[in-house]
Amino acid sequence: MHTTTADLYDEHGDALQSCALQFHQYGARHAFQGEITTVRCHEDNVLLKAALDETGENRVLVVDGGGSLRAALMGDMIAKLAADHHWSGIIINGAVRDTAVLRTIDLGIKALGSNPRKSSKNGTGQRDVPLTFGDVTFRPGSELFSDDDGILIA
Repeated sequence: MHTTTADLYDEHGDALQSCALQFHQYGARHAFQGEITTVRCHEDNVLLKAALDETGENRVLVVDGGGSLRAALMGDMIAKLAADHHWSGIIINGAVRDTAVLRTIDLGIKALGSNPRKSSKNGTGQRDVPLTFGDVTFRPGSELFSDDDGILIA
């Protein structure tokens, strides 16, 4: 990403949505962008893993875990899978685990927090649906920009 989110916002203003949630950076890549793909799941990461097992083509997976910090939706193994499949980044409205290893993976990773507890594996949730959190709506196919200052959606 050549332009920062602050510069993008200065240039385009309210034509961009700015996510109000304060995410932590966990991946080695602090600036990333790409077309949005979405998953909605609550403490269950089966759909998330299935999405990341596809070729990412520099897309960004946005995951609405309902803000739950009770169980991690992603750890080092799934993050490595995402990097190997050329995803640009992952934003999780929920928790991750294996944070020391996540910092070494060339992938943008933002989440609300961490928890060592694994998620369930029931396969519940939805894929490629609009997600709303942090005062913005993440629509599949929209462009997302992320860096240390925040997240913008075009």
